[in-house]
Amino acid sequence: MLPRLPKKPCKYPGCPNLTEKTYCEEHETEMNRAYEKYGRDKAVRRKYGRAWKRIRDKYVSQHPFCERCFEKGIVVPVDEVHHIKPLSEGGTHDQGNLIALCKSCHAKIHAERGDYQESKKYHVYKY
Repeated sequence: MLPRLPKKPCKYPGCPNLTEKTYCEEHETEMNRAYEKYGRDKAVRRKYGRAWKRIRDKYVSQHPFCERCFEKGIVVPVDEVHHIKPLSEGGTHDQGNLIALCKSCHAKIHAERGDYQESKKYHVYKY
């Protein structure tokens, strides 16, 4: 079993709760809802709906560790599911096009691709 990291304060302004995630349970749903409503592009929202959540959850249950780290002999729990070929480039939600990653590996992939820009912000689903 992996040791747990210490809890940190919730990022919601004024919230005193401690959490292992970005937001406490009380504010996580609220922030995700606000992001879906105001922050995410409508075209992207259609591609990442309920069906994607079911596909992602099923994939994570089958691949509970970061696949890149696991190849190196390091056991790190999954934080994100990444499309190997992005949907914007014709990729699909098929299991052959998905990879389970930790935050670090996911950020490295996007940095290598040049996807991250200061003006862009990406929402991450956490487990």
